[in-house]
Amino acid sequence: MRQRFEGRTAVVTGAAQGIGRAVALAMAAEGAHVVLVDRSKIVKEARDEVLALGGRASFLLADVEQYAACRKLMAKAAALDGRIDVLVNNVGGTIWVQPFAHYREEQITAEINRSLFPTLWCCHAVLPYMIKQGAGSIVNVSSTATRGIHRVPYSAAKGGVNALTACLAWECAEQGIRVNAVAPGGTDVGPRRIPRNTETMDEAQRGWYQAIVDQTIASTLVKRYGTPEEQAAAILFLASDEASYITGVTLPVAGGDLG
Repeated sequence: MRQRFEGRTAVVTGAAQGIGRAVALAMAAEGAHVVLVDRSKIVKEARDEVLALGGRASFLLADVEQYAACRKLMAKAAALDGRIDVLVNNVGGTIWVQPFAHYREEQITAEINRSLFPTLWCCHAVLPYMIKQGAGSIVNVSSTATRGIHRVPYSAAKGGVNALTACLAWECAEQGIRVNAVAPGGTDVGPRRIPRNTETMDEAQRGWYQAIVDQTIASTLVKRYGTPEEQAAAILFLASDEASYITGVTLPVAGGDLG
């Protein structure tokens, strides 16, 4: 097993389930001290899973939609080992699925708060630590839904993540900080233990959701959804020194769908 993250501290947000959990487990297996961040207490279970496998892990509860919470969590994470080497911004996800004309004002705001601001805030909060140490790797989780249907506010938020990734990479390159992103396509994470939306879908909403599934599969060359582990593999590559000459890139991980 390669140990690409031996001796490094990696902060992974949204680590309780799905892609974030897969990233945390994989980085720990390669030697990182993984700091698992989530606003749900079930993140402790993922931390315990890492420890049971012989890895090193800590967990922090934080609502990264709030800037003050992001600053506090980065301070706590940095205090563990005196540095933060890797940040994986994984928090985000569609809350409602519907044509744009059906969104209410508060729903649009909620989508942007969920899928843009956590990445924006966490990048800003981690920079003082990475600048001070003269090194760091940030990987943002975007989406190929920047070209898709029935998720316009979410898609706009992820377009913002792509722009943030490119611009921050330009600003931070001379300080030894790389900033990249992955753009997952459809990814089968199984049933969510904590759903993003507790509302029961009616017949129209089920149809809109199925249209997304159909469009996603049709857009891929391999005609299937991916797995969290396939997403984690790309994230770990971009976070590692193997990608030392790559920055400012958004890599589609979507079975050939370029988004």
